[in-house]
Amino acid sequence: QVQLVESGGGLVQAGGSLRLSCAASGRHFTSYVMGWFRQAPGKGREFVAAINGKGDSTDYADSMNGRFTISRDNAKNTVYLQMNSLKPEDTAVYYCNARNTGWGLTYDYWGQGTQVTVSS
Repeated sequence: QVQLVESGGGLVQAGGSLRLSCAASGRHFTSYVMGWFRQAPGKGREFVAAINGKGDSTDYADSMNGRFTISRDNAKNTVYLQMNSLKPEDTAVYYCNARNTGWGLTYDYWGQGTQVTVSS
């Protein structure tokens, strides 16, 4: 069981930066792959980035083009998304995700979402 609490969203000008944070509950944080997804108005939820439990392997959607960096601090049970060179197209609700795998099954836990708005 995982509870996720996000912070760091807000309004930023195009070309600016934001860092999102997601604090996870529980004692098994290092066992979870953590990720970020986003959903723009009228669009489906899309994958942004993911990081493995040890924090030594990451995966990004091609559309991020190196502008975003995911990281985690397992001592703080927190995952981050550093967003640079933001574009208006990045405007969306960003969701934190924790993926727990075991026994041949996958369980996904989601944060409440945080709004990121990029002005032109």
